[in-house]
Order: sequence, then structure tokens, then C-alpha cells
Amino acid sequence: MTRILVVEDSQTQIIHICGLLEQSEWDVDTAVNGKQAVQRLEAGEQYDLILTDLMMPEMDGLQLVRAVRVHYPGTPVILMTGQGTDSLAIEALEDGAAGYVPKSMLHERLVEEIAQVLHAAEVDRSYERLLSCLNRNEFEFELRNEVALIDPLINLLLQMMAGIQLCDSTSRIRVGLALEHALLNALYRGNLEISSGQMQSMHEVLLSGQGTMLIDERLADSKFSDRRIYFDVKMSHEEARFVIRDQGSGFDVSQLPKPGDPDVLEREGGKGLLLMQSFMDEVTFNPAGNEVTMVKRRDASHQTKGG
Repeated sequence: MTRILVVEDSQTQIIHICGLLEQSEWDVDTAVNGKQAVQRLEAGEQYDLILTDLMMPEMDGLQLVRAVRVHYPGTPVILMTGQGTDSLAIEALEDGAAGYVPKSMLHERLVEEIAQVLHAAEVDRSYERLLSCLNRNEFEFELRNEVALIDPLINLLLQMMAGIQLCDSTSRIRVGLALEHALLNALYRGNLEISSGQMQSMHEVLLSGQGTMLIDERLADSKFSDRRIYFDVKMSHEEARFVIRDQGSGFDVSQLPKPGDPDVLEREGGKGLLLMQSFMDEVTFNPAGNEVTMVKRRDASHQTKGG
């Protein structure tokens, strides 16, 4: 049974959040602040995910993120953010949080965000001993416009990262989420040229696993369906470099917000960009706006084999 710890000082909010989660097959526990959450972890309680408010007494969400990152790095943390906390939310993402949900959008996005982060945390460990012998690898993928290819591809790459001990489990989860956003962006926004607004209007249908008329039309049109996603990977003990290029028309890169700019939270499609910039050490786009290069360097505190 998947266990989730909800950390929130408002009893009204706890009731609301538990009500949203009750239909999912998750075991939900609660704590009133970060200090109590850490005490639960120190007592041996194990959780698959922590969902925390940002502003709380005694120990706030940002302090909790930092504590979990240091002492329980395999446990992902999702933030619930309120108005006026954008800069703190970005700081928490940079310090180890795996995601965020604005409190004004809990009903629409909370369950999806939790499911996405939990999924990213499920890294197959069956090849761990074999991959620990790996020193360096390179891949070149030419992907059709099939969303079903993305999960196994990311799982493969995270296994490789675990094998070469590039970073800890928290960082791998964050890399997986960044790659998922970048690949979905290349597929839908790039090759199929579906706008962020159109994606939002199709949100509920896509969550149900069904297709949509617009996507089906694009996939039936050779102008879009013949396009490919080109994904190059170079991975060593020092860094992983991911280059994702689609064959769409691109976008105006001069309009990109700078890393750490709180305004990105309010921009169309800003969430994916924010996570990519927060979870990777380097994110750059080509002038045409149809290729992104993301670099994840070895964690300074993470020892390589024999180190």
C-alpha cells in the first residue's frame, strides 16, 4: 500500500486534501507541521511521498524539504503553494522538492501530481548489479509520436544513472520528471503543434488514457505524423547530457523567462520549464526553439564507485 504523509497546519485544509485523496488507493497519514513530520520519520515511519504546505509554524515546508533531502533522500516531497509564495516555491524546488501544486488548483491537479511523482519514483532495480559495472554510455533514439515510448525510455535512463552512481534517488526522480516534461513537450507542443491552451482543455480526457479528436487528427495527417523526436544521451560518472529535438516549428526563445523568475509560475506552459530548470544543472535551447539540451552533473556529495 502506498503511504502518503500530508503536512498541513490547517485542519480544514487537511479534511479537504484527504477528501481529494480518499478515492485513490493510498494510505494517508497527517502531521501538523514539518517538525512533527520529521519526528514521524525519525521514529521509523516510512512514506512513499510527502505532501506539505509551504507556510507553517515551527518548521515550514522549505525547511522540511531540506531535512528530507539530507536524511531521507529516497522520499519525494510535493509542495502546496499559496499566493505570494512563488519565490519560496522555486527555492524549494531547487533544494530538493519533486513538484508543486497551487492551493487554488488542488481539486484539478493534486491527484495527478502525486501520481506522476510516485510513478517517477518507481525505478526498476533488477539490473542494479550489472549496471554497477557500467562506466560510460551513449544513446541515439529516433522516436515516433507515441506517448507509450516515453515511460520505458525514462526508466531505462534512470536505471543507467543508478548504475553509474551519478546521483542519489531524489535527484534521479527529479531528472525523470524533467525528462518527461521535455519529451511530452517535444511530442505534443513540438511535433503535433498542440498549444498549451489546447492541452489544458483536453486535460481530463488525456488523464483517462483516451485519445482526443485533435490528437487523432494530427496523427492521421502526414504533415505531423511523419515527424520524429531525436533524443541523444551521453552519460558518465561526471554528468548526463540529454539533447531532445523535435521537428516542429519551434518558438521564440527570446521570450523565455530567466531561471528562478517567479513569473514563470503564471506563464502558459511555465510549469514544465520551471521543473526542467530547477531539476537540471543546465538547460539551454537552440535558436530555432525546437531543441533543448539538459545537463545533470554528479551530486557534489554523492560518491562514485571507488570514491
